[in-house]
Amino acid sequence: MKVEIKLYSESKSYFRSYRMRDVVSITVLCSLFMLVSSRSTDSVSEDLARIKLAQTAMTTQQDEVTALKTNTSEKLNALVTHIASLSAKVNQLDSQNARLAEELGMAAADLDAFVPAALPDEHQDGPIMQQITALQQSLDSKAQQLTMLESLVRGHHISEQSTLSGRPIKSGWLSSYYGMRADPFTGEQAMHKGLDFAGEAGDSVVATAAGVVTWSGDRYGYGNLVEIEHGDGVVSRYGHNQSLLVSVGDVVTKGQQIAVMGNTGRSTGAHVHYEVIRNGQQIDPLPFVYKK
Repeated sequence: MKVEIKLYSESKSYFRSYRMRDVVSITVLCSLFMLVSSRSTDSVSEDLARIKLAQTAMTTQQDEVTALKTNTSEKLNALVTHIASLSAKVNQLDSQNARLAEELGMAAADLDAFVPAALPDEHQDGPIMQQITALQQSLDSKAQQLTMLESLVRGHHISEQSTLSGRPIKSGWLSSYYGMRADPFTGEQAMHKGLDFAGEAGDSVVATAAGVVTWSGDRYGYGNLVEIEHGDGVVSRYGHNQSLLVSVGDVVTKGQQIAVMGNTGRSTGAHVHYEVIRNGQQIDPLPFVYKK
């Protein structure tokens, strides 16, 4: 079967004959061309849209990564600062512990006796957190050591302070001993129940141990007298003073000035009459004077 095409114009005429199979082939090819051309245009547009969306997502992720990096850097700086602070505290506690241990005559290794054998196990991930945990545990142990040492030092000082030792004067000399002697007023033998330390009127009279003042005032024979209770039945007395610097109930420390040397009461010159009483009985103060 054939298809004939005839075209006429005023000056020319056109005539062409086609087989039916050729016409069908041409029609199919044209249709396929149109279909492919249309599909390709749509696909390119879709691909461009996908690329644009991916670029937008990438930009957003880059911004998030930048923000995360900045935030992480700030946190790391804060952690480093915290670690430095903890390290400084550890060093400070080490110095305090060493000083207190030396004061007690202890070696640095002895401090381990004041901390638990096993410290609390706080699991933390990451080397930085592990370092912080280790420093915190070190601080805890140092703090425990310091607390124990302070208690020991406090007890040590109380014991040391309340123990009689040394002279009741800052300047002067020992002029009369404990025991039998010629009474300076009668010339007869009499028991002298203390030590006399001579000096200049106005010299300082000091406590030979810490304690509580139980007498401060005039007393027959002693003139202006200070009496101090030191605990465990031990009392010290300081007589013949020119003036008194403490009152009953005052807590005094070892070496504190409590009076001014004078010549009051039954006295023949400026001096301090020093007595030590144990359980109500006067004893020889001389061993305490030379005790360190």
